[in-house]
Amino acid sequence: MSSISARIVQPGLSPNPRIRNVIAVGSGKGGVGKSTTAVNLALALRAEGARVGILDADVYGPSIPAMLGLSGKPESPDNKSIEPMRAFGVEAMSIGFLVDADMPMIWRGPMATSALTQLFNDTRWGDLDYLLIYLPPGTGDIQLTLAQKIPVAGAVIVTTPQDIATLDAKKALKMFQKVEVAVLGIIENMAVHVCSKCGHEEHLFGEGGGQRMAAQYGVPLLGSLPLDISIREQGDAGRPVVVSAPDSSVAEAYRQAAQALVEQL
Repeated sequence: MSSISARIVQPGLSPNPRIRNVIAVGSGKGGVGKSTTAVNLALALRAEGARVGILDADVYGPSIPAMLGLSGKPESPDNKSIEPMRAFGVEAMSIGFLVDADMPMIWRGPMATSALTQLFNDTRWGDLDYLLIYLPPGTGDIQLTLAQKIPVAGAVIVTTPQDIATLDAKKALKMFQKVEVAVLGIIENMAVHVCSKCGHEEHLFGEGGGQRMAAQYGVPLLGSLPLDISIREQGDAGRPVVVSAPDSSVAEAYRQAAQALVEQL
């Protein structure tokens, strides 16, 4: 039996009996490295001994299968429910497992939200300590369905330091607060670039945006992650940096963010 306890979820919803803590990972906008952050956070939590799953809620552009190096179709033992796929000790589910990789999902909002609830409810999740749900950009149908129908322990906001990113991240934060989902903290991605040749540090996307946002809204800054070529290379190769280079400073940054997240829970 796990020693990790379940956190209180939104009013009117009951926790899933097999999942102690559902954590939403959102940003309000695309291009801030949300999927990469979600995958490496999940793997960092797994490295600490937790039982972890990840649900790809971006039905229009699923990327989690590629980042975890997964392919093929999940099994359905009863033609009603589906077995999650598994990689590096983490359970995973995505619409990307059920459709061809190059097939566009030309769906209206109700179809997308129905897909989200089905993937959550019909997947035969194991006994999980944490299920991370990677959200698409925006504050629309998918996010509202998550808040209204899925018991969420809390949300993590991913942003880059630049003002144009934090503007949208603030909207995502306020949305979660409005629908009574606790905001556990902010992760600042691409905070600093260290030259692989000379070691020079440069803040390509500005400096301190995540810290200022955290201070403004009274939530913790869970971590500042570097802009490092190994994160992109290993993600593209299907072996995220937390498992491909566990002793690196980059992997350590993800582990520290994961530990800060657990402390908030």
